[in-house]
Amino acid sequence: MELSLNSLKVAVLVADGFEQVEMTCPRKVLNNTGATTHLISPNKDAVRGWNHMDWGDKHKVDVPLEVARAEYYDALLLPGGVLGLDNLRTNQKAVEFVRSFFLFGKPVAAICHGPQILVDADVVIGRTLTSNAAIRRDLENSGAIWIDQEVVTNNGLITSRTTDDISAFTSTMIREFSLELHQ
Repeated sequence: MELSLNSLKVAVLVADGFEQVEMTCPRKVLNNTGATTHLISPNKDAVRGWNHMDWGDKHKVDVPLEVARAEYYDALLLPGGVLGLDNLRTNQKAVEFVRSFFLFGKPVAAICHGPQILVDADVVIGRTLTSNAAIRRDLENSGAIWIDQEVVTNNGLITSRTTDDISAFTSTMIREFSLELHQ
């Protein structure tokens, strides 16, 4: 059965240094299933990815973070990338934007280092999730229950470990976002 995400609007939150493939691959899958995705960033015009060990491509910002509103979107995608997440975690507007998705009960998908901003948003206490192993202790020390599994879903939160798990991550994300659309 092919799932359709027609009419679903997904915010993709990134800052300079996000892991490029963790944004481009899930975003392509979302767009191919009919979702509308908006790249949101503290940058106003373009944001630069990270391609494994070096700077990657520049990507056009669709909506600057300063004017983005969580209530406009049905779901949130948080790609990883150490540099990008460090930039987002120290941006209060980004933290509040992420927290809003949880307050509204909207699904959130985060891969690799993506779950790191969830600590700052105070939304991990008691949640079972996974991530890149490098941030395991940060998540556990913030009250999360961390497990080493390619994808974990927990009450609207979809998390995954690394780019090695991206296929499982995207298929689970599509399934979970589809459930949101058809509620």
